[in-house]
Amino acid sequence: MITTVGPGTAPGTYSATNTVTDAGLKGEERTDTSEQSSTDLLSAADIPWNLVVWNDPVNLMSYVSYVFQSYFGYSEAKSNKLMLEVHKKGRSIVAYGGKEQVEQHAVAMHGYGLWATVEKANSSGDGQGRKGGARG
Repeated sequence: MITTVGPGTAPGTYSATNTVTDAGLKGEERTDTSEQSSTDLLSAADIPWNLVVWNDPVNLMSYVSYVFQSYFGYSEAKSNKLMLEVHKKGRSIVAYGGKEQVEQHAVAMHGYGLWATVEKANSSGDGQGRKGGARG
């Protein structure tokens, strides 16, 4: 098999040429072109993960809202909505994405002094795994 990647070949794709030489197909050449995108194969890191920010007795609500605006680039309205969810429900899913990306967000939240954890997103419809516009 010959694998070629060149100009005009999209990232994550390949073209394969197989030469068949068995008794019935002497010298006949067959070309198979296959495409494989990076989304076809999901690893554990690709499964959606949630960034959960927890209520704490230290940080002011205005500060939590400020962090959401400055770090994630959320609007004031969205930041306030998430902050109130943290305050009233004790936690809020403020971002989601690949595991490594969400872990980086958690470390950043810790840097701001917020309590944050990473959890697997599920599809039970409880609001987890929602698209929140978090930066990638």
